[in-house]
Amino acid sequence: MAIPHLTPVEIDEALRALPDWKLERDALAKEFKFGSFREALSFMVRVGFEAEAMNHHPEWTNVYNRVAIRLNTHEAGGKITVKDVNLARKIQGLSWVG
Repeated sequence: MAIPHLTPVEIDEALRALPDWKLERDALAKEFKFGSFREALSFMVRVGFEAEAMNHHPEWTNVYNRVAIRLNTHEAGGKITVKDVNLARKIQGLSWVG
């Protein structure tokens, strides 16, 4: 069963509370820049544990000190849902770089 996706108004409202997150091709997206690869990797590990606990996993890439994250929900046809907003909030709370 498909999970209902958020409306454009709901997405805009969520983004107002998520600093520097953007709507990018049907996903919530943000790039984090850390002081080193080690910091970026430790951030990814922390996020990974939270994502696993939520059973909602990000699409992400890491190049040296940068971590780019995209969130959308496969069960909602690749659209943004409450699950994505909740994970973005959790990720934002774990970040020490903004």
